[in-house]
Amino acid sequence: MTMSHAVPDNDRPPPVRAVFSAVTWKEIAYLVSNLPLAIVGFVYAVVMVSTAGGLSVTAVGIPLLACGLYLSRQLGRLDRARARGLLGVRVDEPTPIPGPKRSGGFFPWLWTSIKDPVGWRTVLYQLIRLPWGVLTFTVALTGLFVLWPVLPYLVRLMANVDRAMVRGLLSPSDDLERRIAELESDRGVVVDTAAADLRRIERDLHDGAQARLVALAMGLGLAKEKLLEDPEGAAAMVDEAHGEVKLALQELRDLARGIHPAVLTDRGLDAALSSVAARCVVPVKVVVDLPGDPVGGAVGDAAGDAARGRPAEAIEGIAYFVVSELLQNVSKHAGPGARGATVEVWRAGARLMIRVSDDGRGGASPSGGSGLAGLAERLGAVDGVLVVDSPAGAGTVVTAELPWRDRDRG
Repeated sequence: MTMSHAVPDNDRPPPVRAVFSAVTWKEIAYLVSNLPLAIVGFVYAVVMVSTAGGLSVTAVGIPLLACGLYLSRQLGRLDRARARGLLGVRVDEPTPIPGPKRSGGFFPWLWTSIKDPVGWRTVLYQLIRLPWGVLTFTVALTGLFVLWPVLPYLVRLMANVDRAMVRGLLSPSDDLERRIAELESDRGVVVDTAAADLRRIERDLHDGAQARLVALAMGLGLAKEKLLEDPEGAAAMVDEAHGEVKLALQELRDLARGIHPAVLTDRGLDAALSSVAARCVVPVKVVVDLPGDPVGGAVGDAAGDAARGRPAEAIEGIAYFVVSELLQNVSKHAGPGARGATVEVWRAGARLMIRVSDDGRGGASPSGGSGLAGLAERLGAVDGVLVVDSPAGAGTVVTAELPWRDRDRG
């Protein structure tokens, strides 16, 4: 997933005004506090580098340098927090360096710590901040008394320089660093989602099929006791138990379909999504444009040819789940005025595209912990994207994008 380095709109400060605003006062506080913190950081950086460099010929010099760079990271964390609170600069935290156990031993950890780019750029930041801190402190403090008409403009100019320094020197190393942090977050989402699915399956089994099977066993036990004394009553109880068996089987089929439907494995997305669409309360048109999707089933060599045009099983399963959830939302929230919905699935290069649209009342939003937010998290965990366009009273269009991975031909 391509990542942009552009400054987000919510990170941009408001326009400068002659009257001091809250943002201007925060910037002044940041510039005035630069000097004392810059002195502390400069002294630490000089002492750490000179001491570790002088002792590098001994056994303690290199470990001392590694510890010094680790503490530099902590100073960088404080500087990022200060910039976030006073300048509104949102910079991602760099990925922590794994400990000796996760790094494969003490010496691999030591080498990783010494060549840590985040720690070295933080040291550079502390060194160049001292002269800049003297300048910003002097201008901001004296400007409050003699330059106050133009002070907001000077403050904004110097604060923007500080914003650039924070983004340039205290941000994660590169796109790879940001990608690692993103994958770690996605891994947590995948684990939480899998745990939630297991809890749901356990709850459905316990409250549904298991309860019916327990009632069925009790009913058959009573029927067995009445078999000789009251054959007609026993026959009625067996007939009732037969109905319970049918309901339990239906619940087990529904549960299995929710995990991974057999029709998806056997016949592909077109047939599986058509089955889901048939259960929607509004008419749904399904258009699946995937080369080799085995509509109507495939056997022999035809099955192998069809599988070559299908996405990987995991991607296919996620696509099925996404469409199923979106059509459930259509059934629940589209409103009585909805006349129909459309499901479109196609491949665009290395992406699998899904669009579900309806002509209902609209107003859907992925914010606020809704089901759409959960879908967005699931898609994000596999490098997917969810876009919702739902103006009030004008229907809803949800577009999902998944990475395309070919199915294993082995």
